[in-house]
Amino acid sequence: MDAPVNDALASWPQWRRDELAANTANGHVGTKLVAETARGRVWHLTLQPGERLAFHRHVLDYFWTVTSPGGGLGRSHYGDGRVVEVEYAEGDTRHLFFAAGESMIHDLENIGDGPLSFVTVEYLPGANEALGL
Repeated sequence: MDAPVNDALASWPQWRRDELAANTANGHVGTKLVAETARGRVWHLTLQPGERLAFHRHVLDYFWTVTSPGGGLGRSHYGDGRVVEVEYAEGDTRHLFFAAGESMIHDLENIGDGPLSFVTVEYLPGANEALGL
Protein backbone atom coordinates (compact mmCIF):
# COMPACT_ATOMS: atom_id res chain seq x y z
CA MET A 1 0.00 0.00 0.00
CA ASP A 2 3.01 2.31 -0.14
CA ALA A 3 2.79 5.25 -2.49
CA PRO A 4 4.69 4.79 -5.76
CA VAL A 5 7.75 6.94 -6.30
CA ASN A 6 7.69 8.96 -9.52
CA ASP A 7 8.77 12.36 -10.83
CA ALA A 8 5.37 13.96 -10.15
CA LEU A 9 5.47 12.93 -6.49
CA ALA A 10 9.08 14.07 -6.20
CA SER A 11 7.97 17.59 -7.18
CA TRP A 12 5.52 17.78 -4.24
CA PRO A 13 6.58 19.53 -1.03
CA GLN A 14 8.05 17.16 1.55
CA TRP A 15 5.13 17.66 3.96
CA ARG A 16 2.67 16.43 1.31
CA ARG A 17 4.78 13.34 0.52
CA ASP A 18 5.10 12.63 4.25
CA GLU A 19 1.34 12.92 4.74
CA LEU A 20 0.69 10.61 1.78
CA ALA A 21 3.06 7.99 3.22
CA ALA A 22 1.53 8.29 6.70
CA ASN A 23 -2.06 7.91 5.47
CA THR A 24 -1.91 4.87 3.17
CA ALA A 25 -4.36 3.03 5.47
CA ASN A 26 -6.51 6.05 6.43
CA GLY A 27 -10.15 5.06 5.85
CA HIS A 28 -11.65 8.39 6.95
CA VAL A 29 -13.22 9.43 3.63
CA GLY A 30 -15.17 12.34 5.11
CA THR A 31 -15.03 14.83 7.95
CA LYS A 32 -17.75 13.07 9.96
CA LEU A 33 -19.04 9.49 9.96
CA VAL A 34 -22.80 9.94 10.53
CA ALA A 35 -24.01 6.34 10.18
CA GLU A 36 -22.62 2.82 9.89
CA THR A 37 -24.42 -0.48 9.45
CA ALA A 38 -23.40 -3.91 8.22
CA ARG A 39 -24.28 -2.68 4.70
CA GLY A 40 -22.63 0.70 4.57
CA ARG A 41 -21.09 3.86 5.96
CA VAL A 42 -22.48 7.37 5.45
CA TRP A 43 -20.07 10.29 5.66
CA HIS A 44 -20.46 14.05 5.58
CA LEU A 45 -17.60 16.09 4.20
CA THR A 46 -17.54 19.84 4.68
CA LEU A 47 -14.56 22.05 3.89
CA GLN A 48 -14.43 25.81 4.29
CA PRO A 49 -12.39 27.81 1.74
CA GLY A 50 -8.73 26.87 2.14
CA GLU A 51 -9.44 23.75 4.23
CA ARG A 52 -8.44 20.29 3.09
CA LEU A 53 -9.18 16.69 3.94
CA ALA A 54 -5.92 14.80 4.44
CA PHE A 55 -4.93 11.87 2.24
CA HIS A 56 -7.26 8.92 2.64
CA ARG A 57 -7.67 5.61 0.83
CA HIS A 58 -10.82 4.32 -0.85
CA VAL A 59 -11.09 0.52 -1.04
CA LEU A 60 -14.89 0.12 -0.99
CA ASP A 61 -17.39 0.81 -3.76
CA TYR A 62 -18.95 4.18 -3.01
CA PHE A 63 -20.68 7.25 -4.33
CA TRP A 64 -20.56 10.90 -3.46
CA THR A 65 -23.06 13.71 -4.00
CA VAL A 66 -22.30 17.43 -3.78
CA THR A 67 -24.58 19.11 -1.24
CA SER A 68 -23.11 22.63 -1.13
CA PRO A 69 -25.51 25.20 -2.59
CA GLY A 70 -23.93 26.55 -5.73
CA GLY A 71 -21.32 23.78 -5.80
CA GLY A 72 -17.68 24.71 -5.42
CA LEU A 73 -14.13 24.19 -6.57
CA GLY A 74 -11.80 21.46 -5.31
CA ARG A 75 -8.26 20.24 -5.89
CA SER A 76 -7.11 16.67 -5.25
CA HIS A 77 -3.61 15.21 -5.20
CA TYR A 78 -3.58 11.49 -6.02
CA GLY A 79 -1.15 8.81 -4.92
CA ASP A 80 0.05 8.38 -8.50
CA GLY A 81 1.15 12.03 -8.64
CA ARG A 82 -1.82 13.48 -10.53
CA VAL A 83 -3.25 16.81 -9.40
CA VAL A 84 -6.83 17.43 -10.52
CA GLU A 85 -9.05 20.50 -10.10
CA VAL A 86 -12.80 20.01 -10.38
CA GLU A 87 -15.66 22.50 -10.51
CA TYR A 88 -18.61 20.92 -8.71
CA ALA A 89 -22.31 21.72 -9.09
CA GLU A 90 -24.87 21.03 -6.38
CA GLY A 91 -26.28 17.55 -6.95
CA ASP A 92 -23.30 16.23 -8.92
CA THR A 93 -22.95 12.53 -8.13
CA ARG A 94 -20.23 10.05 -8.99
CA HIS A 95 -20.06 6.30 -8.39
CA LEU A 96 -16.69 4.53 -8.01
CA PHE A 97 -16.00 0.80 -7.92
CA PHE A 98 -12.98 -1.21 -6.79
CA ALA A 99 -12.16 -4.83 -7.63
CA ALA A 100 -10.22 -6.98 -5.18
CA GLY A 101 -6.83 -5.39 -4.54
CA GLU A 102 -7.76 -2.05 -6.12
CA SER A 103 -7.84 1.26 -4.26
CA MET A 104 -7.39 5.00 -4.66
CA ILE A 105 -5.63 7.45 -2.34
CA HIS A 106 -6.09 11.22 -2.57
CA ASP A 107 -6.67 14.39 -0.59
CA LEU A 108 -9.23 17.14 -1.21
CA GLU A 109 -8.77 20.88 -0.81
CA ASN A 110 -11.48 23.52 -1.13
CA ILE A 111 -9.98 26.13 -3.45
CA GLY A 112 -13.28 27.96 -3.95
CA ASP A 113 -14.88 30.97 -2.28
CA GLY A 114 -17.59 29.17 -0.30
CA PRO A 115 -18.10 25.98 1.69
CA LEU A 116 -17.71 22.70 -0.22
CA SER A 117 -19.78 19.79 1.06
CA PHE A 118 -20.57 16.22 0.06
CA VAL A 119 -22.38 13.15 1.30
CA THR A 120 -20.39 9.97 0.65
CA VAL A 121 -21.83 6.46 0.98
CA GLU A 122 -19.51 3.44 1.11
CA TYR A 123 -20.99 0.00 0.48
CA LEU A 124 -20.26 -2.87 2.89
CA PRO A 125 -19.22 -5.59 2.42
CA GLY A 126 -17.03 -5.13 -0.63
CA ALA A 127 -14.44 -6.85 -2.77
CA ASN A 128 -11.85 -5.44 -0.34
CA GLU A 129 -11.84 -5.49 3.43
CA ALA A 130 -12.94 -2.15 4.86
CA LEU A 131 -10.17 -0.06 6.36
CA GLY A 132 -10.29 0.51 10.10
CA LEU A 133 -11.45 3.83 11.43
